[in-house]
Amino acid sequence: MASASTPDPLPATELPAPYGSGPAGTGTSAASTDPQSTGPTGSSPVKRVRTHHLQAAKDNGSKFAMLTAYDQYAAQIFDEAGIEVLLIGDSAANNVLGYQTSLPITMDEMVIFSRAVSTAAHRAVVVADLPFGSYEASPAQAIESSVRLMKEGRVHAVKMEGGAYYADTVRALTAAGIPVMAHIGFTPQSEHALGGYRVQGRGAAQQALVDDAVALAEAGAFCVLMEMVPAEAAAAVDAAVRVPTIGIGAGKATTGQVLVWQDMAGLRTGHIAKFVKQYADLHSVLANAAAAFGDDVRNGTFPGPEHSF
Repeated sequence: MASASTPDPLPATELPAPYGSGPAGTGTSAASTDPQSTGPTGSSPVKRVRTHHLQAAKDNGSKFAMLTAYDQYAAQIFDEAGIEVLLIGDSAANNVLGYQTSLPITMDEMVIFSRAVSTAAHRAVVVADLPFGSYEASPAQAIESSVRLMKEGRVHAVKMEGGAYYADTVRALTAAGIPVMAHIGFTPQSEHALGGYRVQGRGAAQQALVDDAVALAEAGAFCVLMEMVPAEAAAAVDAAVRVPTIGIGAGKATTGQVLVWQDMAGLRTGHIAKFVKQYADLHSVLANAAAAFGDDVRNGTFPGPEHSF
């Protein structure tokens, strides 16, 4: 039973406004607020994005953005910037822990990253990946793992890789009250079975992609993410399912778009995938700052009198 302090549900007609878009001087949305979304310290409450807002975006023909986040500062910055969905991806394995693939990351590690992001984000809906080995054995295993991410990691939904084979697992999760984002196309946890990082859904394989999406949506997935699929195939999937779709290397037809934040912000160097657009060069910014700090320490200009007690 809901607490007496829980507000009445609001119509799912549009995405909640970002920070700073409410009445002048308030720094918040003018809409009613989620009692659990109190905003950053010292600020007024903000309205939480919910899965039904993402559905409304699909219904209204509007778009939303999604970024990965693995720590409190990235989560807070992206949340305040108006990003609607934050993903604690198992890509933390590659982008935080230094592994070569996403396969080694553990549930315990995912819980820690999830708690950091969910604590810092006050507007975005927070989704966490079910890591490799945490759901494949059975729907019961998937429920147990998802409960950990929601209870300990405090996320709002989970993301699970795989096609129609996992429809029963999605059905069991949603029946247990766990929102599920499906992930089809190139699924990094299956990179060895797929023969490496290869575009999926070309030619005749497009219909299989559509069939996977339909099966997962009908099983209860609130959203379908597609990775590295031809734009034409992604458009066919988006047209075949009522739920919103999210693309990464999947063209423009999807309702949402997602990028790994270290790719988007230019923190990671080396080969960059074709579907990545870099919006900053944080690698150079941080490298220059670190070099300047080192120089100041070595030549004795830091700390100065103003930095001393």
